Amino acid sequence: MRRAAGLLLVVVLMAAVCAVTFAQRGGGFYFREGSLAARYAPDHMPDGSFVICRLAYTRVRAEASGIGWQTDYPYAEINLTTRYSELTKARVSRDMDGTPNYYVVRTTDDALFNCPVVFISDAGTIGIEGREIERLRQYLQKGGFIWADDFWGEAAWEHWSEQIQQVLPPPDYIIEDVQLDDPMLHTMMPISKIPQITNILFWRQNGGTITSEREDSEEVHMRVIRDSHRRVMAVMTHNTDVADSWEREGEDPGFFLQFSPPGYALGINVLLHIMTH
Repeated sequence: MRRAAGLLLVVVLMAAVCAVTFAQRGGGFYFREGSLAARYAPDHMPDGSFVICRLAYTRVRAEASGIGWQTDYPYAEINLTTRYSELTKARVSRDMDGTPNYYVVRTTDDALFNCPVVFISDAGTIGIEGREIERLRQYLQKGGFIWADDFWGEAAWEHWSEQIQQVLPPPDYIIEDVQLDDPMLHTMMPISKIPQITNILFWRQNGGTITSEREDSEEVHMRVIRDSHRRVMAVMTHNTDVADSWEREGEDPGFFLQFSPPGYALGINVLLHIMTH
């Protein structure tokens, strides 16, 4: 059944990428990353279906090729939500045109507590301070979930770990490496390794052969923080840009074939696990 699920994933993605590529050639959604205005979450969600929110944060340091919280926004969450709805029975929130809803939230927004999943991109540049710390802690303790992605090298990791440990301090909350036999990695599609996915511009510049974006980013890490009941509160994918495998699925067939199937397998497995555990 898992082999069949993996085959279904590839078939669905191949059909999708052909349709998206056709649309782009006809003047579709090629865009300059970071050029779209933030679509902030409403006080009341339009329905009770699944939606991904994006955390808007203050950037306190810079990373090469990153643009802070807007990195990979919004097509990473639009495309992931679309494939999630196609490959599972999950009901996703949609707008009047049928496009999956996507929202931006700040830690100080009450709408934060309406978001089942909050995505943090370019996580090695985030600054969390003051009231934000307590608000994010409340969100996570009440059942919320965050996914931090697309941060590379030891300096970015050290900064992120300092920031998140203000919110979820040890020894009550420990950052753990995810083992390859973890049930989260086998919810729907079996995963034998955590993929290192580079952003598409870096991939093109290096002929598609180099995936490590920093001198000290060769090893990919997937880490989590769990509560006392072992519920996953946070996933951290370090030295990889998983969201680019969703965002850029229709822009280059080579990039798609190399990165999108493993990227979607990881994304859908994580979403299924955290929504059912």
